[in-house]
Amino acid sequence: MNNIKDKPFITYGLLAIMVVVFGIMTISGGTTDPTNLVRFGAKFNPLIVQGEYWRLFTPMFIHIGFTHILMNGITLYFIGQYVEQIFGHTRFLVLFIVSGIVGNLASFAFSISVSAGASTAIFGLFGAFMMLGESFSDNPVISSMAKTFLLFIVLNIGMSLATSGIDIAGHIGGLVSGFLAAYVVGVPFGKVSPLKRVIGLVMLIVIIVALFSMGLSKNM
Repeated sequence: MNNIKDKPFITYGLLAIMVVVFGIMTISGGTTDPTNLVRFGAKFNPLIVQGEYWRLFTPMFIHIGFTHILMNGITLYFIGQYVEQIFGHTRFLVLFIVSGIVGNLASFAFSISVSAGASTAIFGLFGAFMMLGESFSDNPVISSMAKTFLLFIVLNIGMSLATSGIDIAGHIGGLVSGFLAAYVVGVPFGKVSPLKRVIGLVMLIVIIVALFSMGLSKNM
């Protein structure tokens, strides 16, 4: 029997939470009704300004309609397994949460719309893979996968720009923060330059403070 530690159980757990939340929302008002979305914790700028900062966290587990959770769920299922295997369970969870929060901060700063979804965190996982491609470019497997992920990122951002209602700020915020956070947490199989880790941490903090301040000033 395989050890549970060898399984991507964090990925499975995150997916389970999303499905449960989606089910509860479906039977208690729907997943597309703005009022119900806000009630369950979607990003809603006026309430964040009033002090409900937890709304920068909860949107990661809320989805707007079946297509939304289906697409994000499939993407997380496949991408999450790779990233969790490479970074390890704890680092993976940190990357997911940090990317999701910073992505929602970017949305708070640049978008007034009610928003939700795991896309901010998922883009952070893409960013983490870009960090691997930069730090371990001499590894042919990682380098090849990083190029594939880069193409996927470009296509997704292109589709986001061409499609109305997509929170592009949240996606880019998640992508950049995932890239930086990956330097900070490092990887279990190789050494990341201490200088890069410090620079990544400083840049991440600066971005968080800047986005939060910008969001407050724009939404006051």
